[in-house]
Amino acid sequence: MRVIVQRVVRAEVREGGSVRGSIGRGFVGLVGVETPDGAAEAARMAEKLAHLRFFEDSAGKMNQSVLEAGGDVLLVPNFTVAGSTRKGRRPSFDGAKAPEEARCLFDAVCEEMVKLGVRVERGVFGAEMQVELVNDGPVTLLVEVGSDQISTFAR
Repeated sequence: MRVIVQRVVRAEVREGGSVRGSIGRGFVGLVGVETPDGAAEAARMAEKLAHLRFFEDSAGKMNQSVLEAGGDVLLVPNFTVAGSTRKGRRPSFDGAKAPEEARCLFDAVCEEMVKLGVRVERGVFGAEMQVELVNDGPVTLLVEVGSDQISTFAR
């Protein structure tokens, strides 16, 4: 499972002209569910996201989680995050989980984060959406479970 996480000042997701989710300070997560993912990966991702320390403390160090910073989370299902561009010029989505299974795992990540005490808003699975955000920093991370790897894209 992969999630592209962007720390934000504010964000919202629209579908069909209506706001479906809106947050203030916190982060937006674009969630890609991959073929081998299951309930264990969903629970592990929720735990990682809730406790990922990429909000600044009073000393200006990225030392606080969204829970500690009092932020909110907007999770948006995005199968393209599970895509691969390793071969050729056209992305391959062969590694993306089938839609119904991916929907269940996306919902599981959202529900687990709520259980951990995070206020979660969410996008609409399988819909064409528009995501508007003001990136803070900018701080953008790729968070993966399975490989136990966290990669920094930009700061």
